[in-house]
Amino acid sequence: MPPPLLMDMDTIDLAQVCLRQEEIYEYLPHRHEFMLLEGVCHLDRDAQHMIAYRDIRPDDWWFKGHVPGRPLLPGVLMLEMAAQTSALLSKVVCGYEPFIAFGGVDECKFREAVEAPSRLYLLATGEEVRPRRIISQTQGVVDGRLIFEAKITGLALR
Repeated sequence: MPPPLLMDMDTIDLAQVCLRQEEIYEYLPHRHEFMLLEGVCHLDRDAQHMIAYRDIRPDDWWFKGHVPGRPLLPGVLMLEMAAQTSALLSKVVCGYEPFIAFGGVDECKFREAVEAPSRLYLLATGEEVRPRRIISQTQGVVDGRLIFEAKITGLALR
Protein backbone atom coordinates (compact mmCIF):
# COMPACT_ATOMS: atom_id res chain seq x y z
CA MET A 1 0.00 0.00 0.00
CA PRO A 2 1.44 3.41 -0.96
CA PRO A 3 2.10 6.04 1.68
CA PRO A 4 -0.12 9.12 1.86
CA LEU A 5 0.76 12.07 -0.33
CA LEU A 6 2.98 14.71 1.24
CA MET A 7 0.22 17.28 0.69
CA ASP A 8 -3.55 17.10 0.30
CA MET A 9 -3.77 17.97 -3.38
CA ASP A 10 -7.57 18.29 -3.17
CA THR A 11 -7.12 21.45 -1.09
CA ILE A 12 -4.62 23.08 -3.49
CA ASP A 13 -5.46 25.11 -6.58
CA LEU A 14 -3.37 23.18 -9.11
CA ALA A 15 -4.34 25.64 -11.87
CA GLN A 16 -2.50 28.45 -10.08
CA VAL A 17 0.96 29.34 -11.36
CA CYS A 18 3.28 30.68 -8.64
CA LEU A 19 6.42 30.48 -10.80
CA ARG A 20 6.69 30.10 -14.57
CA GLN A 21 9.51 28.20 -16.25
CA GLU A 22 11.59 31.30 -16.93
CA GLU A 23 11.32 32.30 -13.25
CA ILE A 24 12.31 28.81 -12.07
CA TYR A 25 15.49 28.90 -14.12
CA GLU A 26 16.48 32.27 -12.71
CA TYR A 27 17.09 30.24 -9.52
CA LEU A 28 18.42 27.05 -11.13
CA PRO A 29 21.36 26.85 -13.57
CA HIS A 30 19.92 24.15 -15.86
CA ARG A 31 19.50 24.99 -19.54
CA HIS A 32 18.24 23.52 -22.82
CA GLU A 33 16.80 19.99 -22.48
CA PHE A 34 17.37 20.04 -18.74
CA MET A 35 14.93 22.85 -18.09
CA LEU A 36 12.56 20.07 -17.07
CA LEU A 37 10.16 21.92 -14.76
CA GLU A 38 7.46 23.96 -16.47
CA GLY A 39 5.91 25.66 -13.48
CA VAL A 40 5.20 25.75 -9.77
CA CYS A 41 1.58 25.69 -8.66
CA HIS A 42 2.01 25.64 -4.88
CA LEU A 43 4.41 27.26 -2.40
CA ASP A 44 4.02 27.15 1.37
CA ARG A 45 6.95 28.83 3.09
CA ASP A 46 5.80 27.98 6.62
CA ALA A 47 5.38 24.25 5.93
CA GLN A 48 8.33 24.18 3.46
CA HIS A 49 6.13 22.64 0.74
CA MET A 50 6.28 23.03 -3.02
CA ILE A 51 4.49 21.47 -5.97
CA ALA A 52 6.10 21.81 -9.41
CA TYR A 53 4.87 20.22 -12.62
CA ARG A 54 5.86 19.03 -16.05
CA ASP A 55 3.46 18.26 -18.89
CA ILE A 56 4.59 15.03 -20.47
CA ARG A 57 4.08 15.11 -24.24
CA PRO A 58 4.55 12.48 -26.97
CA ASP A 59 7.15 14.73 -28.69
CA ASP A 60 9.39 15.09 -25.60
CA TRP A 61 13.02 14.43 -26.53
CA TRP A 62 13.40 11.19 -24.54
CA PHE A 63 10.45 9.33 -26.08
CA LYS A 64 12.18 8.66 -29.40
CA GLY A 65 14.62 6.23 -27.81
CA HIS A 66 13.15 5.22 -24.45
CA VAL A 67 11.21 2.02 -25.09
CA PRO A 68 10.18 2.43 -28.76
CA GLY A 69 6.63 1.22 -29.24
CA ARG A 70 5.83 1.97 -25.59
CA PRO A 71 7.37 5.35 -24.80
CA LEU A 72 7.86 5.90 -21.08
CA LEU A 73 9.26 8.80 -19.08
CA PRO A 74 12.60 7.51 -17.74
CA GLY A 75 12.79 7.11 -13.98
CA VAL A 76 16.13 8.91 -13.87
CA LEU A 77 14.47 11.98 -15.41
CA MET A 78 11.72 11.80 -12.79
CA LEU A 79 14.45 11.83 -10.14
CA GLU A 80 16.15 14.77 -11.87
CA MET A 81 12.83 16.64 -11.82
CA ALA A 82 12.45 15.82 -8.12
CA ALA A 83 16.02 17.02 -7.47
CA GLN A 84 15.35 20.28 -9.33
CA THR A 85 12.13 20.76 -7.34
CA SER A 86 14.05 20.16 -4.11
CA ALA A 87 16.78 22.63 -5.09
CA LEU A 88 14.15 25.20 -6.03
CA LEU A 89 12.34 24.63 -2.73
CA SER A 90 15.55 25.25 -0.81
CA LYS A 91 16.21 28.48 -2.68
CA VAL A 92 12.72 30.00 -2.91
CA VAL A 93 11.20 28.80 0.35
CA CYS A 94 14.24 28.37 2.60
CA GLY A 95 16.35 31.21 1.15
CA TYR A 96 19.32 28.90 0.55
CA GLU A 97 22.04 30.72 -1.43
CA PRO A 98 24.72 28.30 -2.74
CA PHE A 99 24.60 26.15 -5.85
CA ILE A 100 23.02 22.83 -4.95
CA ALA A 101 24.36 19.66 -6.55
CA PHE A 102 22.49 16.36 -6.60
CA GLY A 103 24.05 14.58 -3.61
CA GLY A 104 22.02 11.41 -3.35
CA VAL A 105 18.73 9.61 -3.42
CA ASP A 106 17.41 7.26 -0.73
CA GLU A 107 14.22 5.35 -0.08
CA CYS A 108 13.31 5.49 -3.76
CA LYS A 109 10.42 3.46 -5.09
CA PHE A 110 8.71 3.59 -8.47
CA ARG A 111 5.10 2.45 -8.41
CA GLU A 112 3.84 3.20 -11.93
CA ALA A 113 5.09 4.27 -15.34
CA VAL A 114 4.40 7.70 -16.84
CA GLU A 115 3.15 7.85 -20.41
CA ALA A 116 2.19 10.83 -22.56
CA PRO A 117 0.07 12.80 -22.43
CA SER A 118 -0.05 13.48 -18.72
CA ARG A 119 0.90 16.07 -16.14
CA LEU A 120 3.45 14.96 -13.59
CA TYR A 121 3.25 16.86 -10.30
CA LEU A 122 6.41 16.92 -8.21
CA LEU A 123 5.77 17.33 -4.51
CA ALA A 124 8.63 18.33 -2.22
CA THR A 125 8.76 18.93 1.51
CA GLY A 126 11.84 20.28 3.23
CA GLU A 127 13.05 17.90 5.89
CA GLU A 128 16.46 19.25 6.83
CA VAL A 129 18.37 22.36 5.79
CA ARG A 130 21.97 22.64 6.96
CA PRO A 131 24.80 24.89 5.78
CA ARG A 132 26.25 22.23 3.42
CA ARG A 133 23.32 19.88 2.85
CA ILE A 134 19.59 19.85 2.24
CA ILE A 135 17.26 16.87 2.42
CA SER A 136 13.70 16.77 1.15
CA GLN A 137 10.99 14.19 0.75
CA THR A 138 9.63 14.07 -2.80
CA GLN A 139 6.82 12.36 -4.65
CA GLY A 140 5.67 12.23 -8.25
CA VAL A 141 1.91 12.20 -8.84
CA VAL A 142 -0.18 11.76 -12.00
CA ASP A 143 -3.99 11.96 -11.86
CA GLY A 144 -3.89 11.64 -8.07
CA ARG A 145 -1.85 8.41 -8.21
CA LEU A 146 1.55 8.12 -6.53
CA ILE A 147 4.08 7.33 -9.26
CA PHE A 148 7.30 7.47 -7.24
CA GLU A 149 8.72 8.57 -3.94
CA ALA A 150 12.29 9.43 -2.96
CA LYS A 151 14.33 11.25 -0.35
CA ILE A 152 16.62 13.68 -2.18
CA THR A 153 19.87 15.03 -0.76
CA GLY A 154 21.43 18.15 -2.19
CA LEU A 155 24.97 19.31 -1.46
CA ALA A 156 25.90 22.97 -1.31
CA LEU A 157 28.83 23.87 -3.53
CA ARG A 158 30.42 27.26 -3.29
